[in-house]
Amino acid sequence: MADALIEAPERVLSTLNQDGTRRWMRPRPSRGTFWKWRRPVAYGLILLFTALPWITINGKPAVFLDLIHREFTFFGKTLLPTDTLLLALLAIGIALAIFLVTALFGRIWCGWMCPQTVYLEFVYRPLERLFDGEPGRRKPAGNTTLRKFLRFVVYLLISAFLAHTFLSYFVGVENLRAWITGSPTEHPIAFLVMAATTGLMLFDFGYFREQVCVVVCPYARMQSALLDRDSLIISYDKARGEPRGKRGKKHKAGADVSLNVITEDRGDCVDCHMCVTTCPTGIDIRDGLQLECIGCAQCIDACNTVMSKIGKPTGLIRYTSQRAVETKKARLLRPRIVIYPLMLLVVGVGFVSVLSTKAGADVQVLRAPGLPFNLTDAGEVSNQLRVRVTNRTDAPTTYTLGVAEGSPVTLMSDSLTFTLEPGQQTSIPVIAVTPRDAFVSGVHDASLTLTDGADLWKDLPYRLLGPATGASQ
Repeated sequence: MADALIEAPERVLSTLNQDGTRRWMRPRPSRGTFWKWRRPVAYGLILLFTALPWITINGKPAVFLDLIHREFTFFGKTLLPTDTLLLALLAIGIALAIFLVTALFGRIWCGWMCPQTVYLEFVYRPLERLFDGEPGRRKPAGNTTLRKFLRFVVYLLISAFLAHTFLSYFVGVENLRAWITGSPTEHPIAFLVMAATTGLMLFDFGYFREQVCVVVCPYARMQSALLDRDSLIISYDKARGEPRGKRGKKHKAGADVSLNVITEDRGDCVDCHMCVTTCPTGIDIRDGLQLECIGCAQCIDACNTVMSKIGKPTGLIRYTSQRAVETKKARLLRPRIVIYPLMLLVVGVGFVSVLSTKAGADVQVLRAPGLPFNLTDAGEVSNQLRVRVTNRTDAPTTYTLGVAEGSPVTLMSDSLTFTLEPGQQTSIPVIAVTPRDAFVSGVHDASLTLTDGADLWKDLPYRLLGPATGASQ
């Protein structure tokens, strides 16, 4: 038919059929060695994700991303909008850490620590198997519709819990507690945000699932740039496994039992497809590294189980590198493994140095809009300025603006002494009045000061503008 869809000649994505329809994943868990290691890691991370907003350090949440006030708190330190250098160094450091970890261990984050994988594989899918039965086994008896309804209710409750946990990173646990205990009519916007977030969580883990890793997340597509031939990946040993095939049977003469005999032209792979049926993204690792592979090691556990049962060495599918599979030689030290840590060290030292030298206040002197300067009736020169001050301390602080001792400049303002709350920012209008004869070639380098009367004293050099000639003759 003219309007029929043209089928792709080969698979496009593991989660899509050739006609473009979705291929639903119901992986059969392989509870081997790596799965037993991943499970405590996953539940430990779930506990950590839940607890971080409630843990306080120096009276602040361990992690608090206050987007409204543009304040970002990490383990007792708060970064403000004025901390552009710190935020830039932090972003560069995170990027370099991702590059280094990927170059060394491949997608270890995706399979072991990513919240998408952790919650999907160790919360939602176990619940699905509880209500619907494990793939490959008889489904539990009872009303199917009732089981699906109960599963949906449990999914909804867990999604609501995850949504509240997620929002606590951005609104704080105190605001969240007030929202939960109060009536939705008291905070309708907050209620709608929570409801929408719960719906997105339910959609993600109940419906979209592995599509997030395959279609949405850009990390898989970055592998071609971040990985090299020596990065740790999950690989199938073709030299040992091929040609794959079922094991034949041969009867021993005069015996009542049959002995399994592997013909000489067969490799160790028995083509059982256990590595495929256990994969949460539905790939066949025997086809090589694919962008859908999240490095979860389920195929390794499945294959090792089969190899043990047929009396063959484990490791037909294993964590290794492309070079190690092809040449049987691994290489750890290589240029990027040296360059990335050095760059990370430089960025880390810079970040710590800038953070440790941060004063109790951020101050910036700006020129006010309008004329560059004015002449007063007394023949003096006035410059209109704005002094922007941000309180970085955890307590209300009183500041005083002034000039350095011996300076001919006089500051005029209604608020040379002012108090700021923690994290508060203000902009003080100031007029700097300077004798005309203090200007040389139309400029005078003044030095303003800001002090809190205790630990803080900041010198604020600023160039004032005036007439190109000195006092009138």
